[in-house]
Amino acid sequence: MTAGDSFGRLDDDDYPAYTMGRAAEMLGTTPSFLRALGEARLITPLRSEGGHRRYSRYQLRIAARARELVDHGTPIEAACRIIILEDQLEEAQRINDEYRRAASQHTVGI
Repeated sequence: MTAGDSFGRLDDDDYPAYTMGRAAEMLGTTPSFLRALGEARLITPLRSEGGHRRYSRYQLRIAARARELVDHGTPIEAACRIIILEDQLEEAQRINDEYRRAASQHTVGI
């Protein structure tokens, strides 16, 4: 991979650019919190060739939401479940919107 390829990937929300230490620092939390999110299967960091956890910006946003809930007194397991349900709801709403648009386009064409 060339340097140009690497720089282009920095705009990719799914590119695992952050080490566990850097991710924890950015979130103001501990590496053990990030490990707990992994154990709860909320996020699954990719592993470097050396076996170290690497996090993407998308995963950091999810972890930040979990931290927000935990900071407000929600147990970590419940916070993870809430985030999963929020994500499922958002996806269902997106699909419903697509169906509505398709249905309205179909009725207009009749």
